[in-house]
Amino acid sequence: MKSKHNSSGNRTRSTITIFVVIALCCFFYLLGAWQKSGFGKGDSIAFPVTKQTDCSNVFSTDLNFETHHNIEEIVEPSEPKAKEFKPCDVKYADYTPCQEQDRAMKFPRENMIYRERHCPPEEEKLHCLIPARKGYMTPFPWPKGRDYVHYANVPYKSLTVEKAVQNWVQFQGNVFKFPGGGTMFPQGADAYINELASVIPISDGSVRTALDTGCGVASWGAYLLKRNVLAMSFAPRDNHEAQVQFALERGVPAVIGVLGSIRLPYPSRAFDMAQCSRCLIPWTANDGMYLKEVDRVLRPGGYWILSGPPINWKTYYKTWKRSKEDVQAEQRQIEALAESLCWEKKYEKGDMAIWKKKFNTKSCKSKSVNVCQTEDADDVWYKKMDTCVTPSPEVTKANEVAVGALKFPARLYAVPPRIANGLVDGVTTESYQEDNKLWKKHVNTYKRINNLIGTTRYRNVMDMNAGLGGFAAALESQKSWVMNVVPTIAKNTLGVIYERGLIGIYHDWCEGFSTYPRSYDLIHASGVFSLYKNECNLEDILLEMDRILRPEGAVIFRDEVDVLNKVRKIVGGMRWDAKIVDHEDGPLVPEKVLVVVKQYWVAGSGNSTSNDQ
Repeated sequence: MKSKHNSSGNRTRSTITIFVVIALCCFFYLLGAWQKSGFGKGDSIAFPVTKQTDCSNVFSTDLNFETHHNIEEIVEPSEPKAKEFKPCDVKYADYTPCQEQDRAMKFPRENMIYRERHCPPEEEKLHCLIPARKGYMTPFPWPKGRDYVHYANVPYKSLTVEKAVQNWVQFQGNVFKFPGGGTMFPQGADAYINELASVIPISDGSVRTALDTGCGVASWGAYLLKRNVLAMSFAPRDNHEAQVQFALERGVPAVIGVLGSIRLPYPSRAFDMAQCSRCLIPWTANDGMYLKEVDRVLRPGGYWILSGPPINWKTYYKTWKRSKEDVQAEQRQIEALAESLCWEKKYEKGDMAIWKKKFNTKSCKSKSVNVCQTEDADDVWYKKMDTCVTPSPEVTKANEVAVGALKFPARLYAVPPRIANGLVDGVTTESYQEDNKLWKKHVNTYKRINNLIGTTRYRNVMDMNAGLGGFAAALESQKSWVMNVVPTIAKNTLGVIYERGLIGIYHDWCEGFSTYPRSYDLIHASGVFSLYKNECNLEDILLEMDRILRPEGAVIFRDEVDVLNKVRKIVGGMRWDAKIVDHEDGPLVPEKVLVVVKQYWVAGSGNSTSNDQ
């Protein structure tokens, strides 16, 4: 009997114990769910975790986004150690993979082919971290940065000698000063732009996007910014050392590029204004191919400015060491070519001439041009330039503007003509407006994560997968500018971005970007790695991002959590400090945000330098 009684008592106690354990488990499960829902205080003090509840995602320190020179490396002993990427030799400090001089010299000089993009084969790609030189410093904040650049960041003095009388750049102590001069505007870019503004409606928002072909150090674009005009400036990497590098260091949009044999990496009807200021492009060569390419990217109603040869040839033909007949004939050929493109000459005085492109083809009397038959004038990546003329969209009335007539800033959020006319597959007016709401929400979240976003600390910003331009539109201010990149394998939306009054470029992220190292302060990468996961090595894309990101610059990744875990493991060996945070709609959303800061380090000194200020 005693044995039977004890057995019964043990069973009773076991049942009670099991019940208590189950009750406690349920209680803590409900408590945890309540906290994770955003109503509990625990959500505000804990780092969000991944879908697998991986405790190694919890960092012991916050990311520090302020400028500094000593960041302790975060060590996570509970995770397998990430592959460590070594620094490249200091000789690669200004490495530009697809525009390297040694590779360029192997290609033909004809039509500037050797100055175009020529990327290294897979076996020649660098798998190391491009270093900054010793003494590298955070650029001056805008607007001071427009006029001053640290010598240590771009240690090239040749332009201070070669262009000394033209007021491009001066060397003063440990900085370069940019007085705003140029070959064709020795009185300064402001005076030059004032002359343009006497003909072109720059001040009322009619002109928002501009193209500078052969930009030098991009002073034209730099001084247009205060007039709320965004200029896309480009110049080749040639014997005029570091032109584009100076532009970007000043906080001015620019890329390495050239008018050669390949179409420019911009959509048709992109720019409101384009200029050549002594860019020395042979406009009448190859049946006017280069001017026809400018016509392709110039919006109906847009303006083209030519300052320099052959304009004002009567005054300068002896200085140029050319015959009077030769330069007179060149200008006549340009005039005839412009007329055939339906451009009307509006102004010529001194060294400058200005043409205006007709609003539509109905108002154009010229019928003698060879019209392109291609169905997609925006399919330009590595496509050969042609001598045909790109047609403008059809209109019903002779006075109708073929691409709409909205001014900036109204056009930033108005429905772009390409969407209103159903030219972007799968994008409607409603989905466009929803996209804008979504990106305003995302950007507000980013600013809470990193309160330097939206300040002059992040001047040069890149969106690697820009979509409809919602990120850039939500960030729009004169404190920063955004290079909107539309990947060549993504839906072609770059035309929409330009219609909104923003700028951008086509690019394939399996290759190097056409810029110098340390060009960008903030990079946004939404869906990039999901897009490219079957296209090329994610490690190569991350190393390219590291190349173009400034020391102490930041990256925001937005992607599926499993993709971001792969990315986070790679960047663990790249001297980046990183953490994953939840989607703003809560931890159950599979899309997460990975934020990183690139550590400050320079060639030959480990992770940090001495206290260079």
